[in-house]
Amino acid sequence: MVLEVKGLCKEYMRGSQPFYAVDHVDFSLNKGEFVSIIGRSGSGKSTMLNLIAGLLEPTEGTVTISGKCLTGMSDEELSVVRNTVLGYVPQGQTVLSNLSVLDNVRLPFYFSQREGTSTERALELMKMVGIDHLAESMPKELSGGELRRVSIARALMCSHDLLVLDEPTGDLDPETTAEIMDLLQKIAAEGTAVLMVTHELDTTSYGHKTYVMDRGHLSQK
Repeated sequence: MVLEVKGLCKEYMRGSQPFYAVDHVDFSLNKGEFVSIIGRSGSGKSTMLNLIAGLLEPTEGTVTISGKCLTGMSDEELSVVRNTVLGYVPQGQTVLSNLSVLDNVRLPFYFSQREGTSTERALELMKMVGIDHLAESMPKELSGGELRRVSIARALMCSHDLLVLDEPTGDLDPETTAEIMDLLQKIAAEGTAVLMVTHELDTTSYGHKTYVMDRGHLSQK
């Protein structure tokens, strides 16, 4: 099992009233499994992804990734998890404009001590996502779909276990959306667990399971 979420909650205050953005969620994800989560805006989808990625601390419950329980981890320990077993692609463009495509992709390699060189791995990933010919290009020269591919390749630079994506096709045209979804299918087929939040119902057909988030509750469709 790559991901196990148990009793996961995130409580906030709205005025003087507490409410759960994520309300006692349980689910798991296995190697090579591709799962989609849908739901209205404000239903708690992005909050749950941030809890899974260790960017938010849960009020209750646990998140375990590849046998590593995130509960009680320090910021430094969580950073190591994100740099070794978890790849995260947030909403919007996160590519650094002052770095070439190659340097953007290999950047995570330098966040912790490793042997060898990052270039071969980066070029391998760029070829896999179809942007190896853009290695020396700058982000301003790329289309929206190409930028998204850079983000996905970078998220996989040091991680093969779990790839988490928040609205990866939200600002893409239908043709590019299909290309990105084909890519995510390929990544899952090669053994990486893929967890995707989306508003686009058509994209859920690419995965194995679909869950619905509603007012903090998660249920399988």
